[in-house]
Amino acid sequence: MADDNVKISELLKKAQEVQKNLQDMQSQMIATETIGNAGGDAVSITMSGNHSVKRVHLSVSALNEDKSVLEDLIAAAINDAVAKIETQVRNKFAGFTGFDFPVSAE
Repeated sequence: MADDNVKISELLKKAQEVQKNLQDMQSQMIATETIGNAGGDAVSITMSGNHSVKRVHLSVSALNEDKSVLEDLIAAAINDAVAKIETQVRNKFAGFTGFDFPVSAE
């Protein structure tokens, strides 16, 4: 019985370590900024790891585009940033667990 208590105690300690590591990883990802681009850098979106847009950069050439083209470039740059963040999260999580889990914004 005492042996079982030691095993449970060790398991709980390990679970707490895993939880702390996951929280640390989440904090690191939120603090990380990623840049998504579109139109050959005509539009750049800087996004944090929790998908908050921090900056939008539009080149002079982008400003000369039609409104619908500029809207498409902005959407593409946002999607590029989101895809990069998801890849970073997947890679960090795979390194942490040893498994490759799909990460999706859906």
